[in-house]
Amino acid sequence: MFDDRDALMHRIHADLMDGYDEELEMEIEDRHVDELAGDLSPEALLQHKESRRIYFRELFRLQAELVKLQDWVQATGHKVVILFEGRDAAGKGGAIKRITQRLNPRVCRVVALPAPSDRERTQWYFQRYIQHLPAAGEIVLFDRSWYNRAGVEKVMGFCSDEQYEAFFRDVPEFEKMIIRSGVQLIKYWFSLSDQEQELRFLGRIHDPLKQWKLSPMDLESRRRWELYTKAKEVMIERTHIPESPWWVVPADDKKKARLNCIHHLLSQMPYHEIERPAITLPERVRHEGYRRHQVPGEIYVPQVY
Repeated sequence: MFDDRDALMHRIHADLMDGYDEELEMEIEDRHVDELAGDLSPEALLQHKESRRIYFRELFRLQAELVKLQDWVQATGHKVVILFEGRDAAGKGGAIKRITQRLNPRVCRVVALPAPSDRERTQWYFQRYIQHLPAAGEIVLFDRSWYNRAGVEKVMGFCSDEQYEAFFRDVPEFEKMIIRSGVQLIKYWFSLSDQEQELRFLGRIHDPLKQWKLSPMDLESRRRWELYTKAKEVMIERTHIPESPWWVVPADDKKKARLNCIHHLLSQMPYHEIERPAITLPERVRHEGYRRHQVPGEIYVPQVY
């Protein structure tokens, strides 16, 4: 199809740049309006560009390592569960996006469960999480997890004191059972300061593209900051066990938090590059009598762009 090698290489390069643009599109969400409007001084703008260059260089390098990790998990049948916990607007979702962005969703998937249904509230508390645990060769990332009971449910009064104490009694054994079954369990807490959460909430309030991220629960959590702090301290104290310790990610700087989290995650497994067989694109089989049927023009999407 491509007789001109230069044209072929140009097309491949353009496709690669399109892939990187996807990352840039996500990064735009993290930039302040005044930066986009050019309100920075020349010196600050230069420093900003340099920090972004370093960030993207490291992010793409780490994402390449994540692909190697994925191949190793698939080849060895390893099973991994990664929990992401933290205050609202701490950047858990952004970190998860960068981890999964270049990976195969059949190997690495994200679980973000809604509030339990009436039926699920009558089940054993951990029951609805069990069905999402990985099979061999899979990585599962929980965007919030069973630790909801130790945080939002406790602070908002969605569980009784008896249920709260039962959780702390059961969760160490539950996690040890998961680990004994051959699953590696990694737990991250994204730590956000009071001032930074306030800034991010204000950013969401004034950005029409981000207002959907703010729920009444998020706003109430802001009012109950100190109660959430106490709940977090109790949670870590009572569930930081040798078999599945907590790892705290300082998250006031989103980009540093993402890079540090990915770097640490890679260090938790003895992965190595899995050699792939060389791939050769086969020639397309062509038949003498084949004719492509004309598609009716009215079913095409309008070419607005």
